Amino acid sequence: MTDKDVEVKAPKIEFPVTDYPVKVISDTGVGRKDKILEIVRKHATINDNRVDERQSSTGKYTTIQLHIVATDQDQLYNINSELRATGFVHMVL
Repeated sequence: MTDKDVEVKAPKIEFPVTDYPVKVISDTGVGRKDKILEIVRKHATINDNRVDERQSSTGKYTTIQLHIVATDQDQLYNINSELRATGFVHMVL
């Protein structure tokens, strides 16, 4: 058996997850953090004590890390889709 013969499967998430980390990388701009939090709150409960914001060394990008209560895969997909549709969010991890 070679490495090519081994099928690697992504680990299955068992929902609900009460402390699911979400990292959003976006352009830096006024009101963008508030818009990101507004979108996520439409879909999930956010642990407000665990919201962190950090700018890149050039100040061009901002990373917002937050923790949510994740209920299912559709919820995560909807959060990702709506954030990406803003035009200023580059990546959701």
